[in-house]
Amino acid sequence: MTPEYDIAILLATRGRTESLGRCIHSLINLADSPDRLQLMFAFDTDDTIGAAYFQAHLQPWMDQRELNYTAMQFERQGYHRLNVYNNKLAEHTDARWLMIWNDDAVMETQSWDTEIMRHEGEFKLLAVHTHRDHPYSIFPILPCKWYKLLGYISPHSVQDGWLSQQAYMLDIYERIPVWVLHDRADITGNNNDTTFKERAALEGRPNDPNDFHSIQQIELRHRDSVTLATYMQEQGLSLEFFSKIWSGEQDPWEKLARNDVNKQMVQFDNAHTHFAK
Repeated sequence: MTPEYDIAILLATRGRTESLGRCIHSLINLADSPDRLQLMFAFDTDDTIGAAYFQAHLQPWMDQRELNYTAMQFERQGYHRLNVYNNKLAEHTDARWLMIWNDDAVMETQSWDTEIMRHEGEFKLLAVHTHRDHPYSIFPILPCKWYKLLGYISPHSVQDGWLSQQAYMLDIYERIPVWVLHDRADITGNNNDTTFKERAALEGRPNDPNDFHSIQQIELRHRDSVTLATYMQEQGLSLEFFSKIWSGEQDPWEKLARNDVNKQMVQFDNAHTHFAK
């Protein structure tokens, strides 16, 4: 069946008011086809601040513009289970592309949705310009088929890293001419609230099996990559880069390192991002 929408925007939010409104206004006001967007919100059941703002300000604004949106409530999962929100939101989407968004993100590019749709029919992870051009896709944009193949976007809360590492290994990572302001406290000084301060560190402890760089998580990431590669092979897409990794002829992180123009990955030991055969 043909998807009803072009792009589903997955947004788990907590305790944010004007910041939440600003991020949604930026998406809608700069989109060429806002009626082709599916806005998916996740709220915690105890988030009275965010829910009150949504109902009093954002919901009437969206209704007036006849936008397509769904708001879901969750028992609080916390930052360390951020993927749980987005995996569940994705389950209820009907769109060609999924885009993971933040309530501290501000779209800056006119026609951003058109730029994404230029890649319709391609099996790629798209990345915007943000966060000093971090080599990961900080606000990942992926085909819905990716989610359907695996049954989740990511089993780990470091979703940007999870998807980006898979995309680099499969050589399907592409930066598009779309710019986003990540208005986060440690970047801009804004939104230095409880939501920001309570975020968890899930990288840098490779001996913890739940850490992003643990051998357990690396092996799961690579098993999922094989599933994606099998689909790509069925579609006649090139697996030359991926195959050379397995044969030991290719450094899997060559293009990631090339894209790390501001050396934002040096904090991690490459030994913990090896390719597990």
